[in-house]
Amino acid sequence: MTRAKKILTTIALLLTAAAASASPALADNSLPAPAPDTAVSVAPPANSAP
Repeated sequence: MTRAKKILTTIALLLTAAAASASPALADNSLPAPAPDTAVSVAPPANSAP
């Protein structure tokens, strides 16, 4: 194997290892935000006149 092929192979392995170690951190940020609480109560407020 020539020196250039060894260098390119080493760089490819380093980039693969870096991508594999960074992927869990990137996946944590892709979680969707929870839906806002839009529940509306149907009971009248306390002490309200009919």
